[in-house]
Amino acid sequence: MIHFFKKPVSHLALPEKFTYPFHYTPHPLCVLAAEEVKEYIASRKEWQEELASGKMFGVLIVQTDNGITNNEENQIGYLAAFSGNLDGKNLHPYFVPPVYDLLQPEGFFKIEEEQISAINIRIRELENSSSYLDSKEKWKIETEQAKAVLNQAKAELKMAKEAREIRRQSSPELSGEEQASLIRESQYQKAEYKRLEKEWKKRLEELEMEVRHFDIEIERLKTERKERSAALQRKLFEQFRMLNAQGEVKDLYTIFEQTVQKVPPAGAGECALPKLLQYAYLHQLKPLAMAEFWWGDSPKNEIRHHGYYYPSCKGKCEPILQHMLQGLEVDENPLLNPVHEEEELEIVFEDEWLLVVNKPAGMLSVPGKAEDRDSVYHRLKKKYPEATGPMTVHRLDMATSGLLLVAKTKEVHQDLQAQFANRSIKKRYVAVLDGIVLSERTGRIELPLCLNPLDRPRQIVSKEYGKEAITEYKIISESEKIIDESERSINEPRKYTRIVFYPLTGRTHQLRVHAAHPEGLGCPILGDELYGKKADRLYLHAEYIEFRHPIYGDIFRIQKKADF
Repeated sequence: MIHFFKKPVSHLALPEKFTYPFHYTPHPLCVLAAEEVKEYIASRKEWQEELASGKMFGVLIVQTDNGITNNEENQIGYLAAFSGNLDGKNLHPYFVPPVYDLLQPEGFFKIEEEQISAINIRIRELENSSSYLDSKEKWKIETEQAKAVLNQAKAELKMAKEAREIRRQSSPELSGEEQASLIRESQYQKAEYKRLEKEWKKRLEELEMEVRHFDIEIERLKTERKERSAALQRKLFEQFRMLNAQGEVKDLYTIFEQTVQKVPPAGAGECALPKLLQYAYLHQLKPLAMAEFWWGDSPKNEIRHHGYYYPSCKGKCEPILQHMLQGLEVDENPLLNPVHEEEELEIVFEDEWLLVVNKPAGMLSVPGKAEDRDSVYHRLKKKYPEATGPMTVHRLDMATSGLLLVAKTKEVHQDLQAQFANRSIKKRYVAVLDGIVLSERTGRIELPLCLNPLDRPRQIVSKEYGKEAITEYKIISESEKIIDESERSINEPRKYTRIVFYPLTGRTHQLRVHAAHPEGLGCPILGDELYGKKADRLYLHAEYIEFRHPIYGDIFRIQKKADF
């Protein structure tokens, strides 16, 4: 199952620590391994139709000294894996096996799954049976008919009552017998209405019971399905007994008990990296580095580009990997490094009420969960201890540089926030896109966005759940540069697009998603490791902001050109 490199790799230094899987640049050995895996995938013609819709693959660089070979160089090899299943199977000779093969024909999962499928079939049969549908339709029609008949009877009762009242008023000298006759008429008509109402009620109850007979059975089957599915999921996740480098074992239920969701999401344990680590631990192979890449078209909602490297997903994999990586020396999360600790925060404009700062790329706008992390807010709170209110009026992504509007008082903050809310504040961003945009030179993108709950902080396009997100853009120029990145050949020419964005809404990652999504510009911002490829930085800069001063009422226009 271990693969040894086709080309010599002795000139490549081994990684000092294992890859931090949620934020990394692929090690050169991972890049070489991935290229060999890509060649293999491309050679399997029978998979191409399935893979066209997209799948994540992973490679794990491993070291062995267990006597497989006497050649020191060949002690370094790699393992390969795919997420989920491929060609309807979990087992393929080239790739490591799953932690647990839920597709085995005689296994409990397949047997129970067939039982649940049989319940689904029975539910569909009942829901679509002519007896059930006819009963529902008949009940509906006769309910409407009963309503019409009873409403008509009520109207006739009312008219008869009004006629009796007119007769009494126009003939004040009615005899006792005539008065009694009017009372008897009223009582008779009321009794007839009650009789009619009772008949219809009885008829509708009979029809309702016919429908309820089906509903009760359908509901019983749905309850059984839910209970059996939950029991099956629990039993399944208990089979995923995940190892770590210390030899400790935890099943997925135990792992996810400590998380917010409490139970594992569907597909947990079936991603590439957990498979790779599990195989390495079982076969006494030392994990050295990892990388995961996408093959095929991008999904409709998420953004994935063919051949690009991506971090491991957080929703499914982070709790698992927190366990599986114990015992390995892992790279630090680079996002936790205060890269601008020694730098002074540039103030572009300031008066006694507010200021505008130029946030550098790699600095947080606000600290978030880790209260002690370096941020614009921390810097300014220290610099202006007398300031009131939240200070930062809006935010920029950590990776984005540019102009941030800051209020020194609570009242000014409220005023500026109101301006953002009514969209009177104008912003302009400049960006470099990794590729050439095929769209018009100017345009408007409207793709609603929401958080991907299984892969924070990544956003997805969702017409069902997304919030309105609108971006206008203008292409400035195209250029060709020579770049040198680890996953590309040295001196490989690449084309780039310089573009200006005018966001009309302020959703998280709005510009990044609108640039990268196939229904947007189909071209990620250079250096966007979430939706494109990592580079020395994210080439996105907030260069202009325009607002009405809360105190003076004047329109202020502040600009700071990008340094790229």
